Amino acid sequence: MKIFLSADIEGTCGITDWSETERSTPKDYNPFQRQMTREVCAACEGAIAAGAKEVFIKDAHDSARNLDVPSLPQQIRILRGWTGDPLTMMSGVDSDDFDAVFFTGYHAWASCPGNPLSHTMNLRNEYVELNGVRMSEFLMNTYTAWYYGVPVTFLSGDKDLCDFARELIPGITTVPVNQGFGGGVVSIHPDKAVQLIGDGAKAAAKAGKKCKPALPADFDTLVRFKEHKHAYSKSFYPGAELEEGKAVRFRSDDWFEMLRFYHFVLSDA
Repeated sequence: MKIFLSADIEGTCGITDWSETERSTPKDYNPFQRQMTREVCAACEGAIAAGAKEVFIKDAHDSARNLDVPSLPQQIRILRGWTGDPLTMMSGVDSDDFDAVFFTGYHAWASCPGNPLSHTMNLRNEYVELNGVRMSEFLMNTYTAWYYGVPVTFLSGDKDLCDFARELIPGITTVPVNQGFGGGVVSIHPDKAVQLIGDGAKAAAKAGKKCKPALPADFDTLVRFKEHKHAYSKSFYPGAELEEGKAVRFRSDDWFEMLRFYHFVLSDA
């Protein structure tokens, strides 16, 4: 059994402020870098306890150089840094036959009040819609996993995102560690989060049959920017349309073409 794990930080237990996500502010960042690593480690150990022979990890936050690799189990391989391909936070998922995808430290979508750090890929957009639904990085990356035929079986992060995930994938195991209220966060104890993530990952490792991929037949996306100049610039992507000055729309029946669009319009990688 092989597991693909994509790790973010804005859904890490207790995180509240942008300074806690940035390497440039180490006093704030370092405790949450450690907690991010602990949560990833717990997910890996849970999967290994369930029989996984390898966990391929994509460090998927900011510089993609967050995880303390020596603290992780020896059964891992890890992709650090950004390759520059359209898979971004899922880079590597196309490289092997994976049995399941895990997400740790994931956060709610841009404009969602469930996390004070809610966003979708960058902070320049107000929100992103996909087939009429506000798109999170979780939804985007789930569709990427499904594009390659891999079920998504585990998620840890904030409560609003976990609630959405269970509606999208009824068989998924979720571990909500935070709940946002305005600019604040109510969280469980970080040690409890690690315990629950380990237990949840163990249960989720073999849950592929309950979480079968179900990719839509076609896709219609709208990216609404905070400033019209960004929308104007991104509207030059082939096939994209500028709407009402601040929004860019794109349609396709091929998910990889959608990823190319998002890579041009949303990705900083």
